[in-house]
Amino acid sequence: MRQNKYLFFIAVSLLPFVVISFAFRGKTNFNLENENGTPMEDYKKDISYKVLLDNETGVETLELEDYIIGVVAGEMPASFMEEALKAQAVASRTYVLFKRVEDEEIISVKNGTSAQVYIDEEQMRDKWGSDFQKYYDKIKKAVLETKGEIITYEGNIIEAFYFAMSSGNTNDSKSVFGEARDYLQRVSSDYDNEELNGFLKEVSFTKRDFREKLGIDCDEPNILGLRRNEAGYVDTIEICSKEFKGTEVRTKLGLRSSNFEISIGEDVRVNTYGYGHGVGMSQYGANGYALHGYTYEDLIKHYYSGVEIKNLKSV
Repeated sequence: MRQNKYLFFIAVSLLPFVVISFAFRGKTNFNLENENGTPMEDYKKDISYKVLLDNETGVETLELEDYIIGVVAGEMPASFMEEALKAQAVASRTYVLFKRVEDEEIISVKNGTSAQVYIDEEQMRDKWGSDFQKYYDKIKKAVLETKGEIITYEGNIIEAFYFAMSSGNTNDSKSVFGEARDYLQRVSSDYDNEELNGFLKEVSFTKRDFREKLGIDCDEPNILGLRRNEAGYVDTIEICSKEFKGTEVRTKLGLRSSNFEISIGEDVRVNTYGYGHGVGMSQYGANGYALHGYTYEDLIKHYYSGVEIKNLKSV
């Protein structure tokens, strides 16, 4: 793939700033829904789908592509490469259309980290300041150049999960959500590594706080066993004779990732690698691939196994 060291330097130099925008992403916890998704033939090419968005301030109806602009602005740093923004637009459009109930032309969704984060133009201005117009135009261009495009697997629209940053590999859906999806398998994410600001995060707990958060009853916490899955994330861990899933420990301790290491001394120190549930597309990983010449189609087909990109208007 093409190399572009100059662009890589610019993007890396911006990472201390853009990592802040993912402060809320660790709380994202999607739930797997209908296994096969909606068949593409159920979508009508003469319909302009709309989104009924449930905000904290009320409910509003948006054109689908206007909603996607707000989601890309809310979910991914505008400083990222255009191909990464395009991949995010297609994934976000796919995710919301997956939520569509049969025969509905208006799709009802909540705004927030339990689904997708949408921000309006006023919030964009607050977020970007004097860069508002530059970043708004950049995101709008990425959205409109992928207008109507969604991701399918065996003719059905997929549940297009994504997250901030992996620990070098993505996780499969069964390890995180307990249900397998052929298109949500473990894949490498080569540009999620120590060079990224925020890749490694250390947190510490008092032994009392550690015990209380995990609900364990022992005077001195101890790790009796730990098993990792093939992607490197903690599958199970035994602490004080009690076994936990790695995802359970992540939730109870409020960790950024289920790829972690625990050391016990005067207090309990936990190192985490990456940020997010790890299933689907890594946003930082996608930006890294885009910096090295990958297109948004390449990114989508890398992170979602065996999929195709279709356009609603071609059905």
